[in-house]
Amino acid sequence: MNIVDSSGWLAYFADEPSAEHFLTPLKNPDSLVVPTVTMYEVFKVVLRESGENEALQAVAAMQKGKGVDLTPSRAMEASRLSVAHNLPMADSIILATAKEFGATIWTQDSDFKNMKRVKYFPKE
Repeated sequence: MNIVDSSGWLAYFADEPSAEHFLTPLKNPDSLVVPTVTMYEVFKVVLRESGENEALQAVAAMQKGKGVDLTPSRAMEASRLSVAHNLPMADSIILATAKEFGATIWTQDSDFKNMKRVKYFPKE
């Protein structure tokens, strides 16, 4: 299983050179886990930069993977991980979801840089 965090999705939708790093998980939606917090972040950025239609299209593409809601138990685990790793809320939710599903996180976010089961690609 794989999780592409917001930075990867945004690079992909903007057709940035770094998008190539995320093609492997994005081409296999059957093994893609998509936390709803990631949908929130991507929708917000695309809405702000490109408008409602493009933001809706982005989320529709994201929903080809398995959408995962924030449950109470996932929220509490995310809080524990946030404290343990000094992570922002969205990152801790992504990490908690990845741990639960045994997923690899694909990211450009340096908060994940030295963690296990993370494929980190620094922003170019």
